[in-house]
This record gives sequence, C-alpha cells and structure tokens, in this order.
Amino acid sequence: MIRFVRLSTFLGWAFASIICGAGLLLTSFYLYLTPNLPDAEQLKTTQLQTPLRIYSADNKRIAEFGEKRRNPITIDQVPQNLINAFIAAEDNRFYEHSGIDIKGLLRAAVQLVSSGQIKSGGSTITMQVAKNFFLSRERTFIRKFNEIFLAIQIEQSLSKNEILELYLNKIYLGNRAYGIQAAAQAYYGKNIAELDLAEMTMIAGLPKAPSRYNPLANAKRAKIRRDWILGRMLELGMISSKQHQNASNTPVTAIYHGGKPELQADYAAEMARIEIVSMFGADAYTAGLKAYLTIDSKLQMAANRAIKNGLENYDKRHGFRGAAAKLDEALISGDPDTIINYLQKLSLPDSMRAGLVLETTDDAATIFTEDGSTVELTITDLKWARPFINVDKTGPEPEQIEDVITRGDVISLYPIQAENHTRWILTQTPQVQGALVSIKPSNGAINALVGGYDFQLSHYNRATQAKRQPGSNFKPFIYLAALERGATPATLINDAPIVFEDKNLETAWRPENSSGRFYGPTRLRKALYNSRNLVSIRLLNSTGIRNTINTLLRFGFDKRDLPKDLSLALGSAAIEPIKVAAGYAMIANGGHYVEPYLLDRVEDANGNIIYQSTPLTVCKDCNKSVIAEQPSHETQLKPAPRIADERTIYLLHSMLKDVITKGTGRRAKALKRSDIAGKTGTTNDQKDAWFSGFNTEIATTVWVGFDNPVTLGRREYGARAALPIWQEYMEHALHGTAEAHMRQPEGIVTMRIDPETGEPASPSNRNAIFEIFRKELAPKPRLSRPQAEPSTQKHDSTVSPEDIF
Repeated sequence: MIRFVRLSTFLGWAFASIICGAGLLLTSFYLYLTPNLPDAEQLKTTQLQTPLRIYSADNKRIAEFGEKRRNPITIDQVPQNLINAFIAAEDNRFYEHSGIDIKGLLRAAVQLVSSGQIKSGGSTITMQVAKNFFLSRERTFIRKFNEIFLAIQIEQSLSKNEILELYLNKIYLGNRAYGIQAAAQAYYGKNIAELDLAEMTMIAGLPKAPSRYNPLANAKRAKIRRDWILGRMLELGMISSKQHQNASNTPVTAIYHGGKPELQADYAAEMARIEIVSMFGADAYTAGLKAYLTIDSKLQMAANRAIKNGLENYDKRHGFRGAAAKLDEALISGDPDTIINYLQKLSLPDSMRAGLVLETTDDAATIFTEDGSTVELTITDLKWARPFINVDKTGPEPEQIEDVITRGDVISLYPIQAENHTRWILTQTPQVQGALVSIKPSNGAINALVGGYDFQLSHYNRATQAKRQPGSNFKPFIYLAALERGATPATLINDAPIVFEDKNLETAWRPENSSGRFYGPTRLRKALYNSRNLVSIRLLNSTGIRNTINTLLRFGFDKRDLPKDLSLALGSAAIEPIKVAAGYAMIANGGHYVEPYLLDRVEDANGNIIYQSTPLTVCKDCNKSVIAEQPSHETQLKPAPRIADERTIYLLHSMLKDVITKGTGRRAKALKRSDIAGKTGTTNDQKDAWFSGFNTEIATTVWVGFDNPVTLGRREYGARAALPIWQEYMEHALHGTAEAHMRQPEGIVTMRIDPETGEPASPSNRNAIFEIFRKELAPKPRLSRPQAEPSTQKHDSTVSPEDIF
C-alpha cells in the first residue's frame, strides 16, 4: 500500500512536471515567436488575389486573366448546407473552440513523438486561415507553433463568420479554383446557391488533397471522400437520413467548366488586357480589377455570326479540300480510345467535331466521332463538297458519298439541331480570314470587333494589326479631298485610257476599270457609285497628290502608309481595317475626328472607378445639354474637332448612298433602309475584299482575304465576299432602330442638271436630274455646251513620271 502511494505521488509529480515543462516550453516559444508574427488585424483589410475580368458594356463576362480563378463571396451568400459540409469535413468544433483544438493537437503531438513526423496536423479552420494567409506550407515544428499563436490572435480579432468567409474564399480546391464560388463554377458550371447536397459535399472534400480527391482526376476516390463527409454530417445531426441517402446515391456529375464566357469577344478581350496591363502592370492579374468595354453583346454576337457565316460560305463556294488525314487499317480496327485520343488532339474551332469515316455506301457514311459516338452522314449533308481544283475552279457536284470521303478519312463535322435530333454535316475549317469593326460615329466607341475566323486557332488580330490595301474602299477619301478643293458631284472627268511611262518601271502602267471598258466623260457621283478607276486617278491628279495626302492626314491616316503616287487613287495604301472604319465614322458623323476606343472604365475590387475613358465626342452644344446626359462618374466631355466641311461631307454622304441604290453595293438594298451609305472595295487580283457602310449612328467595315495575300478568286469582289458579312451584321444592328439620316446643313442648294454635261438643264430637258451643290459652287447656265472637262482642270491621257511617282 505504501509503495502504491509513493508510486502515485511520483506519477502525479511527474505529470505535473510535464505539464509545467510543456507550459514553460510553450511560453518560451510564445515569447520568442510572437514579436515576429504578422498582425492578425491585417485580415480585416486583406485583398484576395482575384483575376482581371473583362465585361461588355451590358455586363456580359467576356474573359478573365490571371493564374487564380476566384470569385469572392460574403458569408451570407453561402448556403448553410455548404457551411456544414466544410465544418463536418475540416473542423466540427469550429464554433466551440478559440482557434485551436486541443484533442487534434495532442493527436498530432503523439504522431510526432512516435514517428518523428507530423502526419495529421490537427489544424482547425482558423489555423488553416493563419497558414494560408501568413505562413508557408512546409511541415515543421516551428511553423506549427506560429500557426497556433496566429490562430489565437485571429480569433481575438475576427468573428467566427469573418474567419469562415476568409477561409471559404481563400482555400485552394483544384483546377485553378480558389474559393468555393470558383470551384462551383469550375466543376459544375453553377453558382454556389445552385449546388445540391451531393455537389456541396464533393467540393467540401477537396481541401484535404485537391489532386487526390479531385472528381475529374479520380471520381471513385472523390466519391468515397464525399460519402464520408455525408456520413459525418448525418452523425453530427446536420442532415436527415433521407438527405443522406439521396445524396449518397447521386452519381458523380462533375465535369470541367473552363470559365466559359457569357460572350465570345476574344480579340477585344486581348486588346483590353494589353491596355490594362500597360496601365497597372502585372498587379492587374491579381488585384481583382473589372474592366468594362464599349462592346455591345448583341452586336458582338451578330458580328461573330456574320464573320463565321461569310467566311464559311466563301470557303464552300471554292470546294472541298479533302480529308484532314487518312488513317491506316490497323489503327481503324484497333483500340477505340487510341482513335478518340487522336481525334481530340486535332485543332478545330469549338463549333466543329472531328470524326473518322468507318463505312460508306452510295448515299450514307458511318462516322466515329471524338466523343466515342457514331453518327451518320447522308449525301445531302455533303452536296456542297465539290472537289477543290484551284481558287477559280471546282469539280462536279458529288453524286455518291465516295466521291467525297472513304473509309479511314479524318473529317470535320458541324452539328445542326433538328426538332428531336442532331443532324451532322460535313465541313472544313476555312483558310480565308476576315475582320469586322463596328464603331459609334459620335464618339468612336467600338460596338463590335472580330479579328479573324477563330481566336483559338490564331490570335492575330486582323482588325487592328493587318495592314491591307483597301482598294476602291479608299476612294471616298480621295473624292472628299477633291470636293473640299472645289469639285462637285456634277464635275465631269474623262473615263478614257491612260498610260503612265517611267524609265524606273519595267513596263508602262495602264490602269483599267474592273469591267475593262471606258465610258468617256463621267460625273463624279456616277463615277463613285460605279467605282470607276480611271476617273479616280484623273481626279487625284487634278487635286494633286500632295494636297490630297495633306487632307488624308487630317482624317487620321498615317503618312507612312500613304504612297506618294497616283496608285493612291486605287487604294494602294496599306491600312488596318480599324483605321478605315474610323475614317468612315468621320463621314458618318458629319466630319468630326473621333478615335476608336474599346476600354470604357476600370474598377478596383471594391467597385471604385480607377480609370474612366474621356473620348472625343461629337456635339453641337457641349455645355448643359450634353453634360447632363453623362453618367455621374464622367467629369468632362472632350468635343470632337471638325476636320472636314460639313457641306462637303453632306455631298459625299449623298454620293455614297447612291452606291447602295444604284452602284456596286446594290445588294444592301435588301435591308430596305434609305439611310445607309457605303462603298465596296477590291484590290488587284482580288487579294482583298472590303465593304464599309454606315448611317449616322453606326459605321462598320468588313475585310476578307488570306493572311498571305493571294487571290480570293476572279469573281470574289467586295460586293460578293465582304458585303454579305456587312449586310448580315447590319441587319441585326439596325433592327428596330429608326432611320438616321444626315441633316442637311445650310449653304446647300439643289439644281436640275443635264446628266451628260453636269450643267444646268433647260426647262425642256426631259432627261434632267437633280443634283446638290455647295451654294457658291453651283454651276451657272452657259450659252453653249462646255467641253467634257472644264478648262480649269487638265486631264491628259499621259502624265509625267514626276507627277506619278
């Protein structure tokens, strides 16, 4: 008995000594470590790393840039079942302890003593917040003590809900997803409020090991973890038996949702990214900035469709170029997974699917697709696929399937949704490219922009980077320079052969009209809507190359892009589509200079505006009436300067309307609008096709061509290759809008003239037409018929080399 008392006394003192020693050791660590610990109060103002997000003007998400996908939420936005799932999985005594769980720490200490390693850290949610925000991820004794002391400080500084909110927003959950909202979108394409219990517990199982329990990497293991959490929730009384059973029986439905945007505008997003990073540096990727563009989502979607349809229609007109590849019989008959892997690696637009031809009959083919299913193609689904011979020639229309595809061919398919099934048609990725830029003439805001057929296949932005010859699309600016120097719509220029001799040229230059014909003395109005090349050359010569270039510089064109010779009249300058669109916007707004701009404003993570655009804006009264219309965050309005006489612009506008009603742009009459004007454009050998058109509210330019300039084909003029794209887009852009005509300025007069001479018509002239003039330049009646070309303007059939080059 005495021995037992002595042993008990000894053990008691030994235990007390251990406790005192542990306390002394803990106190020593506390005194040693706490002076170097960060202040937990910082968490109240912490800024989570959040990617840069790009939005349209109407708040549609276009893109996000940054390594970490994160969408911070507030604790009151989190469903209770999702909170319970994390507490059950990570820290079921979260609302009871003061930052540390003694049982968990003792378990970790026993593991450390017995094995020399910390296998389970016994970390509470608060300790995980301390580690994630302030500490490294190394598994050391010192770091664990720092974690403990920081957790105690955090509990003293923040409420439980504040701690939980930080945790749920900070935690890494795999697939670049940081925080529960980003995870819900990454795995299920939902917001957290839309998740069911099975999905919530699947996400709650990820913090323990985001790679090991990732449902995309190992669905079986992830389900085991999910079901364990459901069991813990049932054990803790957080859910009912029925809820537990239903969620446990739910299959794993997670698939990767790669941050799919609400609006496809990749070229615009990349332009915005470059501009924002130039303003704010690399911090733009982590500071949670939101950038709002001038892009209108409805117009952008219309532009996307128009470019896609126009380029695919061009491509089909020129025939089927054949299968992408031919697989041998051994591979066709082999492992289906090998075929699937091969097909999935092919670079195709998102709208297309790769397929392997397995069998063919006269009128049908069985295709094995990249998702492992089989579909059928009929002869109707590939009737368009005449064999490509060259850009100007195709073979006969196919009569049976094997005229186009055979077993082993790798092809591209496009799905079309029918009433109760999906129909597949043969397609191919166009090699031709295009661009569309649509601008608001009053201030240069870019409403829609497409820089190519598919951004994922080519990031090259042809709308802003491709310098191409605009051809006749440039003629309106040549005419405008002439109108400013005294020409009128009725001025006669001789449309006759002309030869330019120069010892520096191997052969003489003999420009022609596209028709190859000559039409004699022609009024400028008619010459423009019929796009007469020889008239444009003579007009430039009479105006003067130097005078014309000086005028063009006022319109915003770069002097380095403008050739100092008469080829300028035919659009030989190399100009980006966005600059051409800006030039047409100047005509549409009545002669004011505006600069195309895309970035409207940038907000910080708290919604404060840190950048606001102040575009040049066309206004007649830039005082009270205009300023009152500006949003409250805009502090100033910059009036757009006038760079062309409004009467001259009015004359040109009228002439360009005739391009639609009488000339090369007649196809656009299908829009049934009397307020639109525009101009086609085609370069030598049809290497570039253009159409630019507008009313006073919207100006749009379309370009079509190959990146490596080669002919589009001898019949592929601007009216055929580019105008249909413009027309499809503008049909949507103008739908439901009132006609927007240019107001006639003072100083414009209307006269009846003889269409043959351009002179005032006699009362008896039944062929007389009405023409408009600047008042001081209206023609005066003459006693005799004038020469075809006024004596004040000399247009010989030969021009000296120094005037040409």
